[in-house]
Amino acid sequence: MVSAEGVDVLNTAVETTAEKSIYVEMETEENGINGPRNDIQGFVSAKGEGSDVTFTRERPLIMKESRISSGCSCSAKKLKSRVVATDSEPGKKEVFGHDKKLSRQDRIELGRLFQGAVSSHDWELAESLILLADPQTLNDALCITLDSIWFLSTQQELHGITGLIKKIIANGAYDFTRAALRTSFLASCVSACQSRTMSLADTVTVMAQRLHERLQECNGDEVLKAEAGAKVQKFTEWALKCIGFHSRCQGNKDRISHCSAVEVQLQLSAFKTFLDLAGNQLSGKDFTEAFDAACFPLTLFSSSFDPGWASGISATAIQGLLGMLVEGGADNVNQCFLEASRFGSTELVRILLQIAQRNSLDVDVDLALGFASHYCKIGTMECLVEEGNAIAFLGPLMRAAERGCMQVVEWFVTRGCRDMELCLALTAATSSSQVDVAAYLLPHVPHHVLAALSIEIIKAAGERSGGSLDGVAFLLRSDFLGDPVATYAVADSIARSDDEAVAPELKVFLQEHWSEAAFFSGLKQGQEHYMNVIRVLKWGGSPICLRDLPAPLRVTIAYLPLYRECVESGGCLLSQRIRGQLVEAVRRLGGGVLEEVSQCRELLVALEHHLPPFLLHAPRVV
Repeated sequence: MVSAEGVDVLNTAVETTAEKSIYVEMETEENGINGPRNDIQGFVSAKGEGSDVTFTRERPLIMKESRISSGCSCSAKKLKSRVVATDSEPGKKEVFGHDKKLSRQDRIELGRLFQGAVSSHDWELAESLILLADPQTLNDALCITLDSIWFLSTQQELHGITGLIKKIIANGAYDFTRAALRTSFLASCVSACQSRTMSLADTVTVMAQRLHERLQECNGDEVLKAEAGAKVQKFTEWALKCIGFHSRCQGNKDRISHCSAVEVQLQLSAFKTFLDLAGNQLSGKDFTEAFDAACFPLTLFSSSFDPGWASGISATAIQGLLGMLVEGGADNVNQCFLEASRFGSTELVRILLQIAQRNSLDVDVDLALGFASHYCKIGTMECLVEEGNAIAFLGPLMRAAERGCMQVVEWFVTRGCRDMELCLALTAATSSSQVDVAAYLLPHVPHHVLAALSIEIIKAAGERSGGSLDGVAFLLRSDFLGDPVATYAVADSIARSDDEAVAPELKVFLQEHWSEAAFFSGLKQGQEHYMNVIRVLKWGGSPICLRDLPAPLRVTIAYLPLYRECVESGGCLLSQRIRGQLVEAVRRLGGGVLEEVSQCRELLVALEHHLPPFLLHAPRVV
């Protein structure tokens, strides 16, 4: 998903020295781009069209800072001269405001100069450049200025930036949607990169890996997913380059510095000023998409966060930003909350829980627990239960048992489940033939619950078995009722039942292997087998005279297959068919009649007494 060339370019941008110019221009996508997470889930609608929200046309990064004071002023004069000359050409009327239109080259140059002025806090130069801008460049300038608020650190800088935002808007900037989405995305990346375990170089690998994982987990056309991934990666790389540049301006080569509580409040104050100036130009949909854009990077970077990041100073800015977006009309808190739970973004889940509580919003913690457990996000599950008060264990527990996800099943059992929840989970594991999970759950289900629901457990497991009855066989072999008589009786009862609700496959299986009739069939098969062995010994035409072999070898020839079948079956009980064959074999070998249902182990020991020791296996029937 992430090309080597793209990673190289990003590394170069992050590590470049102040000696080189950094300038990135991302052309506006023809159809625009929606919020980043929506690009993964469905940037492209059923018709393959994107939304009309424009994310890009970025002109964010500047040239060498040491050249700003002289170079920018000189270039500004040249640019102003070109603009004036163009506007003064014969035959052209003087143009103002929205009628002004710069050439592509002039827009690029003006963007460079403006970025340089903002980064060097040369507010006078920046304001003079605004007067030269056409509407498109004003929108770009609004984005550039708004992006810089997440790096300001003093009251003087706050005053300069907010004054600049006001002047840009007063001169005709109107694309508040793009500015809000873009700066929300960037603010999230800034907060993510302030984790002490995350360097800017590390973010390249983390971002690429997590983006690839998320695309793999999403359904849809592979081509569309690739296109969505490319868009998201392109914008994320821009954000990291922007962070890298500002980090170097602050004297940090490969790590963004941590903000103080005062600095965070200044940054949030600047963003609030922007929202106030935008007023009703930002719709509820805009706030919703900006909220989505802010949440998305946190899911990409969540694996690199320190434990407790959400309650630290690094997360304060993003908490404040998300809170303001909710106040503005964002209505997708629950949607982002569920997505964060699905992808195991525990710290984002924690933040969204706090935002929901502060704003009296409902978030579906139980559904979120289902998502987190389905993808085995244990840390997120703990957060949802301990901080979100999720209590609906049954559904997630049963689905984990069906899938054979032992880690999740163990977690739920350890947290504490009701008796019926454990019983239903055991049934789910049995029906899906998840023998290991069923073996883990069986001792945790109280005996009185198993005794009361034994028939229903077997019937339900057989009904939902999907063709394999290994789980049912496991329960019976394990003597799940703790009483061989009762366990065999349950199997026989279902085998004899006329209940149409009993799955035909289950009924046939029990009739052939676990019913009382199957025991007598096994006895008969044992008798026939013995007679066949006698015939071979007396009248067989084999060149080897079997009657002359030692007795243990004759027994081996006759009963080794039966012995191996008994050993391989495992468990406390043998199926009735095998038990019948073994009873007849032991009787013929002079071991007496051991027909009691609780004598499976004694039967096997009696047979082993007649076999050569080197053929014996460690007992699995106990």
